[in-house]
Amino acid sequence: MIPQNNARGIALMVATTFVFAMQDGISRLLASEYNVLMVVMIRYWFFAAFVIAIAARKPGGLALVMASKVPRLQVFRGALLALEICVMVTAFVLIGLIETHAIFACYPLLIAALSGPVLGEQVGWRRWAAIGVGFAGVLIILQPGGGVFQIAALVPFLSALMFAVYGLATRFAARHDSSATSFFYTGTVGAVVMTAIGIWQWEPMASQDWLWMGLLCVSGVFGHWLLIKVYEVAEASAVQPFAYLQLVFATALGFVAFGETLRTNVAIGAALVVGAGVFALIRARARDQTR
Repeated sequence: MIPQNNARGIALMVATTFVFAMQDGISRLLASEYNVLMVVMIRYWFFAAFVIAIAARKPGGLALVMASKVPRLQVFRGALLALEICVMVTAFVLIGLIETHAIFACYPLLIAALSGPVLGEQVGWRRWAAIGVGFAGVLIILQPGGGVFQIAALVPFLSALMFAVYGLATRFAARHDSSATSFFYTGTVGAVVMTAIGIWQWEPMASQDWLWMGLLCVSGVFGHWLLIKVYEVAEASAVQPFAYLQLVFATALGFVAFGETLRTNVAIGAALVVGAGVFALIRARARDQTR
């Protein structure tokens, strides 16, 4: 049993969000030149190799890790996440890292809103209030009644909704399977799905872009390895609020690498979304501690 150390877990979560933000930047770079499906497919090949290697080292090996009590749900989870990543990367190309992450940050609020009807969890009025504030922030970002509204801005919201459903499916799967089993299906099913739809979109890639692709694959594996370490040493409720730092890192990368700008409405809306999300996480943690 690894001793719990929330301070170390927070430091690891900060590192994790930085690595994932860099991965998003590389994804945007490659997807602006090559088909999104091909880029995500190659990324998943390396991810699948990683999860298989992790599973093989577990007691009981691959056979035990592969044994799921809810195999259909696990396949659904893996396929949904792969498709969600395709939608997210498409959003990077359409509207940039900053606005994509500002809108995507609402996914914990979507999980909170859906956890009642889907999982039967109790959602109190304070969390509902936070959900309302967060979605007001999303509307401020989207400006649906303004002349500057772009239909492309709905793409990251679709990504957030898909990721929220994935999160709920993961919670339900956790009632029946181990985290190792869920992680295995996430990588392997995603690789199968992306190969089935992405192999037909293969394009020749310039030699220098293969270096970026290699960095994308390594950052993906390294980021997930860091995330595993986070939850090995710290309580999930203690480190989860720091996952919002990915928005900060992605914003900085958008400024520096892609010349993006931060519009006032996006900054205000993102502040409301993040603030509401952190409050909802704090309320959820307080609820769990009183049980």
